Amino acid sequence: MSIRDEELLARLRTLGSRAQRGAVTAATDDPVSLLGLPEKDLTPSVRTALRHLIEEVAALRQELGFTQSRLAGLERLANEDALAPISNRRAFLRDLARTIGYVERYGAACSLLYFDLDGLKAINDTFGHAAGDAALIHVAEVLLAHTRSSDVIGRLGGDEFGVLLTRADEAAAHSKALRLSDAVAFTRLSWKGEIIPVSVAFGAHRLVAGDEPQVALAAADRAMYRHKRNRGARPAAGTVSETRP
Repeated sequence: MSIRDEELLARLRTLGSRAQRGAVTAATDDPVSLLGLPEKDLTPSVRTALRHLIEEVAALRQELGFTQSRLAGLERLANEDALAPISNRRAFLRDLARTIGYVERYGAACSLLYFDLDGLKAINDTFGHAAGDAALIHVAEVLLAHTRSSDVIGRLGGDEFGVLLTRADEAAAHSKALRLSDAVAFTRLSWKGEIIPVSVAFGAHRLVAGDEPQVALAAADRAMYRHKRNRGARPAAGTVSETRP
């Protein structure tokens, strides 16, 4: 043949892609002739074999596309919390480790926030577990609505949430945590005609080089419990859920 094998392969791939999209049809096109092969080489048997090959390439491309879509869906399920549209604990810890690595390499100011939903058991006992799930989703949605796309939000388990803040030192992290706490308290959760009061306690920890993800989480968790003790009892509905430490 006068055409190089590499060029023929490239043309086969292009035709396979077009066939997958429906751009090449047996009714209107001859895929084999579109390859640009010399007529003397296109015996009936060669033409039939090439047509079958093009059809197989199209089928394989379609199967590959389906598999890639399926894998992307499975990866999303593996990384996303089962209840709320945020990261699960495993994915959050992975992102936390990456953020610590970023701090180590560039000396960037990054912080970890730790939130605990107040009185989840009381909500479950009073309104039912479905209402408790709604309260958890409420917190997740408020956190999502009031953070940047570069920030990472995850559910750490039960009634606990984490937020990774890039370009945030201690003062910025505490200020952001306070604003998020207020946003949760002031955003109403309506459940079957009743308003369920929702509030959170928070802790903030600036990430430093050498931090281990679990150690950083524990530090933020301790800061959250200090805040919970300092502010006293859980505030009534409609009041701010924070007393500055």
